[in-house]
Amino acid sequence: MQGKLKRKSFASLAGGFFLLFALSLIHLTQGQADYTVTELLNGVWSEGRIQDIVLSLRMPRLAIGLLVGGALAVSGSVLQTLTNNPLASPGTLGINAGAFFFVVVSVIFFPSFLGQFPFLTALLGAVLSSLLVVGLSGKQMDPVRVALTGMIISLLFSSITGAMQLLFENQTNGLFLWGSGTLVQLNWQGVQFAAPVVAIFLIASLLLAKSMDVLSLGEDIASSLGQNVRLVKLFAWGVAIVLAATTVSVVGPIGFIGLMAPHIVRMMGIRGHLPIFIHSFLWGSVMLIGADVLGRLIQPGQEVPVGAMTALIGGPWLLFLAWKTAKSLKRGDRQMGGTTKPIRLKLLLPLLVGIIAVVITLALSFNGLEWSFEWMKPVVWNFRVPRVLTAFLVGIMLAITGVILQGVLRNPLADSSVLGVTSMAGAGAMLLLVVFPGIPSAFLPLGATFGAVLALGIILVTAWKNNFQPMLVALMGIAISAFGSAATQVFVVKAKLAVASALVWLSGSTYGKGWEDVQFALILFVLFIGPAIYITRSLDTLTFGDDIAAGLGLNIRSTRVWALIIGVAISTVAVSVVGTIGFIGLVAPHIARRLVGFRHLPLMLASGLLGGLLLVTADFIGRILIAPKDIPSGLIVALIGTPYLLYLLRKMK
Repeated sequence: MQGKLKRKSFASLAGGFFLLFALSLIHLTQGQADYTVTELLNGVWSEGRIQDIVLSLRMPRLAIGLLVGGALAVSGSVLQTLTNNPLASPGTLGINAGAFFFVVVSVIFFPSFLGQFPFLTALLGAVLSSLLVVGLSGKQMDPVRVALTGMIISLLFSSITGAMQLLFENQTNGLFLWGSGTLVQLNWQGVQFAAPVVAIFLIASLLLAKSMDVLSLGEDIASSLGQNVRLVKLFAWGVAIVLAATTVSVVGPIGFIGLMAPHIVRMMGIRGHLPIFIHSFLWGSVMLIGADVLGRLIQPGQEVPVGAMTALIGGPWLLFLAWKTAKSLKRGDRQMGGTTKPIRLKLLLPLLVGIIAVVITLALSFNGLEWSFEWMKPVVWNFRVPRVLTAFLVGIMLAITGVILQGVLRNPLADSSVLGVTSMAGAGAMLLLVVFPGIPSAFLPLGATFGAVLALGIILVTAWKNNFQPMLVALMGIAISAFGSAATQVFVVKAKLAVASALVWLSGSTYGKGWEDVQFALILFVLFIGPAIYITRSLDTLTFGDDIAAGLGLNIRSTRVWALIIGVAISTVAVSVVGTIGFIGLVAPHIARRLVGFRHLPLMLASGLLGGLLLVTADFIGRILIAPKDIPSGLIVALIGTPYLLYLLRKMK
């Protein structure tokens, strides 16, 4: 047995080093200055053009790729053991997003501090993200809960980062390519900084390896063997966070390497944390250099962010891991929460309608600078009235989507954002702009529809055989969402869009909506509201669990398929009208459930009104806060809804 492990280890190391050497030679020949491998080997030793190019530009890029790939892979290995979650990595736990957020904030408000301490800036963001994930996931570190928490933390930081980039476009314009992950280096400074930090914390991870072996047996067993579990976990978190923050500070957030490399190493038969860390470092470097080589082969002479290539390669891998993880976990029903003393609808609905009437009156009468109750004036009637009505209709649709998806998945954190529909819709719209650069923005809904349908198709295909097990669908949604978010950012860079116009649509905005948008939203709302109400009785039955529901005669598979189709269809309509707005479908049903209880018909009515109220309020705040400028309502919703959502995460058992 020991000899077999040694042979596998030798094969992994030998194969990895051979691939790395070959890819490095190709990597050094790529770029605007063209020369062959033979010319490289001959010319690099003597002074001249080739030596100057290699030493000043291409060697630093290669070196930083080796360091960053290895650091991300080791960080992912550590995080997967710490969280007992095979989907854990700096990207999926929101660590990269938090680090990038702090970098953006520093660029805007403390540019001199960022120039002097880029690593410290990224480290603060990475630490904050990690603390949020650990604090909100609970002591048990349930894999699904950890994955959902990490995704919502990523959504939070991405939303706030988007707002900052939009409001301070001039200061952050140069960060967009870097925010997609790029290995471009103009000198050796990045390598000189990263190399000692990565080396020190790689050694620290190797020293922790034996303790991690014991910890992987379970905390109770580790404690009984005399291990100080809390101290080991603290040091391990520190190693993972520092390695991730180092990479973000020099090359930007690069995803999927920390997820893929450790799994590939384990699939090769490598066991034990010491060899896993060593092999992961090697294969992480191989994968990142390979992704950079592939990106420049696809588009010679153009800079394709390496984050684009890792997303395209890692997305399918993440889907596979999500499917595998869900299959291995025990099936369980999650309690949705809610009041046992619901308020009667005949009391609640008039109250909500009254509040909505007041907010709509304010939204129509005040533009942030002056009051006007003459709603029939052309400027108000043609611009402000349809904008407010569009926000109200879309808010209703997003909330209804949340009710349906939370009911069908029996997961209180489910909505179109968690299922990946929103992010894939955004990716589809941006892909349309890449393929057809001159296409009018009115056609973006076609791309959004394609992306949303693709997300739904992936879920239907992968979950069909497992009777749409809620845990499987949720994990698949997380994987799709991570892939869609990465792809969207890449497409924005690739399409060479004005950053502001891209961010406005991606952040979700009711700006510039006219009567044709109201008409479009109203027609589709009327079309889908009937089926949505019709399935409420089936959703009520599903709340008792699959076994009882089947015993009552419900066709569970058929119910889940139709509920998913209806929910995704309504969500797609909303996205096609106003862009990618999240959180409404998460927050509104939770508030409603605490008012009207568990039954889905009253829950849908109350949630719809609350969703409309939330989006109209967010649109109004975004319009008047820094008038005459607009803040996209999707960003305001994120800032309003996230604190409540984090509170729910903390309380949810």
